[in-house]
Amino acid sequence: MSSQRLFAAVLPPGPAVEELAGAVGRLRGMPGAGDLRWTERAGWHYTLAFLGNVEEELLPELYVRLERAAHRTEPFPLRIHGGGRFDGRALWAGAAGGLDTLRLLAERADAAARRAGVAMEEHRRFTPHLTLARSRVPADLTPYTAALEGFEGMHWEAAELSLVRSRLPVDGVPGEQPRYEVARTWPLGR
Repeated sequence: MSSQRLFAAVLPPGPAVEELAGAVGRLRGMPGAGDLRWTERAGWHYTLAFLGNVEEELLPELYVRLERAAHRTEPFPLRIHGGGRFDGRALWAGAAGGLDTLRLLAERADAAARRAGVAMEEHRRFTPHLTLARSRVPADLTPYTAALEGFEGMHWEAAELSLVRSRLPVDGVPGEQPRYEVARTWPLGR
């Protein structure tokens, strides 16, 4: 029986990604930046619910339930804003705008997966973030979060829910990144 590694997400539009790429380019020039593993632009997204490996037979029900979650949630304003870190392991860009609606959509995506029979991990508090870099060992990410503090991205409307397939990198290949491909999208609202 085959499975797919999936997550539900909101993807920023191209112009917002380009704007963030300019800020990240400056971060990559900072001392110590070479020790971090920087994520590719194609991997920039706001994860709403990580589903893990989902068996093929669960997909039809999952699609129906995620579509319902999308239709029950109205489009909302969003922008990439500021930054933060998880311990010394991950550097991320934050979000501003319709965060209550973003959280609601995350809860609905999580519930949709559970109701479709996906064995979800324990529910964690949702922190809207877009991962920019990771460190194999704990690192001082404070200079990078300070540099991102004033970042105010362009305003855009989050208008769809995406189900994204994640293909993990091949072990032992230096610089290899996970590959993401959008499996399905559903428009928000009716």
